[in-house]
Amino acid sequence: MKKNFRTISLVALSTLTVATLLGLQKDDREFKISKNMDIFFSLYQELQMFYVDEPDPDKIIPAAIDEMLSKLDPYTTYIPENDKEAYNFQISGEYGGVGSVISVSDTNLIQVKEIYQGTPSDKAGLHVGDYFLRIDGEEMRGKAVADVSSKLRGKAGEVVKVEVQRLGEPKPVKIDIKREVIKLDAIDYYGMLSDGIGYISLRGFETNCAEELQKAFIDLRDNHGAKKLILDLRNNPGGLLDEALKIVNFFVPEGSNMLSTRGRLKTMDRNYKALQKPIDTTMPIAVMINRSSASASEIVSGAMQDLDRAVVVGQRSFGKGLVQATRDIAFDGLLKVTTSKYYTPSGRCIQALDYTNKDENGAVGYVADSLLKELKTKGGRKVFDGGGISPDVLLDGMKYKPVTISLIAGDYPFRYFMSLQAQGKKPAFTAEEKLTDEGYQDFINFMKKQKKFNYKTRTQELCTKLISTAKAEGLYDNAKQEIYELEKKVTAELERDMLAASGEVRQFVEAEAIRSTQYRKKSIAHSLQYDNQIKQTIELLKDDARYHGLLDGTIESHAGDKPRADKEKEKENY
Repeated sequence: MKKNFRTISLVALSTLTVATLLGLQKDDREFKISKNMDIFFSLYQELQMFYVDEPDPDKIIPAAIDEMLSKLDPYTTYIPENDKEAYNFQISGEYGGVGSVISVSDTNLIQVKEIYQGTPSDKAGLHVGDYFLRIDGEEMRGKAVADVSSKLRGKAGEVVKVEVQRLGEPKPVKIDIKREVIKLDAIDYYGMLSDGIGYISLRGFETNCAEELQKAFIDLRDNHGAKKLILDLRNNPGGLLDEALKIVNFFVPEGSNMLSTRGRLKTMDRNYKALQKPIDTTMPIAVMINRSSASASEIVSGAMQDLDRAVVVGQRSFGKGLVQATRDIAFDGLLKVTTSKYYTPSGRCIQALDYTNKDENGAVGYVADSLLKELKTKGGRKVFDGGGISPDVLLDGMKYKPVTISLIAGDYPFRYFMSLQAQGKKPAFTAEEKLTDEGYQDFINFMKKQKKFNYKTRTQELCTKLISTAKAEGLYDNAKQEIYELEKKVTAELERDMLAASGEVRQFVEAEAIRSTQYRKKSIAHSLQYDNQIKQTIELLKDDARYHGLLDGTIESHAGDKPRADKEKEKENY
């Protein structure tokens, strides 16, 4: 009896000790919160009373909030009331406005860069290239893009009066535009490529994007004879979790595990199964990803890979495995806060950066290699967590010559098209809307006149550094002739370099002209013919034996590559 009493007493004492420790930890945490809040309020009161100039609370307190949240992760953010419209646009793809894209120009006026088909701008007759002179009577000269955008946006149904300077027109043009709710399509483009292969490019995971994708898929399959599909998620930064899960549900058997989320609070834990009847579980699918495919894109590609439902191609994805929720806070603001991590069907958390372990400088490192877990897909293929989605098939990234990059960065294809428009001319195109040799030479001649255009090759920059270093070390005079010959060979020469890059530059000139006159979707469709990754993916889908061998594991894939094992290769590709 004494022994039992002693045992019971020890258990009770241990329980009491644990409870006391937990209570002390809780009290200590609450004390720290209370202490630091008191310090903050006290400090601000002293600043308000004694600082040499009167502090602006609307500047320094939000700055303090932003600095506090920056110690967590980049996705936990404060959204004040005046920023909610922009945030809602990000998740819904909707806003009240006129449906155009605007940008800076060589003048001090903001210019129309693109017009969305069927929107108020399109209906009212606004043109690509128009310069905004006045909006509702207010002078726009010298205004920033954000200022002009704010004037164009507003309540649907209201009329905004714009006055523009049109290329080739001697006098300003006045236009009344009735604002509407603008809903940007989540699907950039869909259509047939070749040999029964359909293609869908998804721009983001916004409200109702799954419904858009379902309609596009059914149209391709039932009306255009698609037997195989390419789902392009390259450069797709993600979006709504629910929309991603709906898309996965379209293609996997009912009851399949699609995702789970786990957080510090158990109330945030969720398990997501495919509860709806799928629309197709057998059509061969290739999902394209790259380094800019993140979040919801990784949920879709990761689930399709783990369930052996699709072959994933491209480069390793970004590695964002954190889930955010929004919480209402005072004065109609929002807190977007990371509440949990998500796990693909195999159990992978694909988060690549470890925000809980920053160094003394605040730099964030990768999840430690020792913490990486090897897991299995539904069919037993090896995969790893801790570093995004590794594709089954690695494809080389897009590589462009320095002159091409400089031309794109300076928006010179658009500027060239605007110069032709101002002269009442059109680009010299073939019947297939490809730039002729004469047309490309005309573009080169245009670029020769651009005094502000100046680019250097990477080799040229290193050569300049070599000269500087050689002079500093007293070696330049001995190697002067050799360095001169080297410098002459590597120095950028515009016409020579543009002719060497003709094959890749032409596509951007063509795309710009087509987008400006025939809208975005036609431009994307035209550009696909130049996309080598698309071409390789088509060849993969044509090869049934290879496709199925990658999925059943009889053909080795890159799905099981460890994160960072291909780090150097990815650096080279990007």
